[in-house]
Amino acid sequence: MFKDFKKKIERTIVRWAFYFFSWLFKVLPYSAIKRMTGGLLAVIYFVLRRMRRAAMGTLNIAFGKEKTQEELTKICKDCFYNAGRGAIEIGAFTARPALIKETFSFDGNSRENLDAAFKEDRGVIGISAHFGNFPMMLLYLAQMGYPTNAIIRPSRDEIIEKDFQASRSRLGLKTVHSYPREACVTQSLKALRDKELLVVLLDQNTGSKSGVYVDFFGQKAGTATGPIIFAMRTGAPLLPIFTLRQGETDTHKVVIEKHFFLEQKATDEETIQYNVQKLTNIIEGYIRKYPHEWGWMHRRWKSRPKSAGANVQVGINVS
Repeated sequence: MFKDFKKKIERTIVRWAFYFFSWLFKVLPYSAIKRMTGGLLAVIYFVLRRMRRAAMGTLNIAFGKEKTQEELTKICKDCFYNAGRGAIEIGAFTARPALIKETFSFDGNSRENLDAAFKEDRGVIGISAHFGNFPMMLLYLAQMGYPTNAIIRPSRDEIIEKDFQASRSRLGLKTVHSYPREACVTQSLKALRDKELLVVLLDQNTGSKSGVYVDFFGQKAGTATGPIIFAMRTGAPLLPIFTLRQGETDTHKVVIEKHFFLEQKATDEETIQYNVQKLTNIIEGYIRKYPHEWGWMHRRWKSRPKSAGANVQVGINVS
């Protein structure tokens, strides 16, 4: 009972902090917000000890044999700093939607790749990760006129989740909640059949009951199979989509690769396993190139395979 009471108090505090900062971001100019929150990011890094330990643990699994502890510590600090800046941008930019188009832009041929995928007339599946300021990237795609849906794990606080969803809807982003699973699958398929963009984050831990195990930084990682199954059912093209912060600036580039073609194998299970691995390799490649952009706080290898032959099912585990 005490544990439930404690959770209730903590959620109430978080909720009122959220409302306070939402109000503050509406009344202050963005330049003032940046000055006010700059020092706060350093404080938050030292306060969040548990998350910091989790991030360092994940970094050691991924890079422990390749990088020194000093290098890993710097990546960890940069990761927290980027996450904090991203959170501030979300609060400020959703209050001032014009800033989204001012600070985000397509990189190189990225827009052409997205337009070409839409011309296939089967909907588009965007494969991304908790990488860079991905929530603002989703809003940017919606603001640029693309009918965008994102599979999102709802907040534990139902009241705040309603506010989040209202904000996303106001800015043109459609929400597909990751559970209940049946509803998620139905809504996802509907979005694709309506010839819209469905973005799935494919970098979170998923157990063997709802995914497959593939190699990720040399370790077996439980990974959702949903995007591959959706592509097999609908014929929708798969596009890797990422966003990169441009140095120390507030500007971001959205990188969209060309159509990722499924490679067919002898069985559906083999096709799913093989293509989930290939997409995971792409995500790992971006993380290796820009390690400070990924959320190392997540326990990516929490689930462990019990046997070599885990069953393949529709699995979606995203935030």
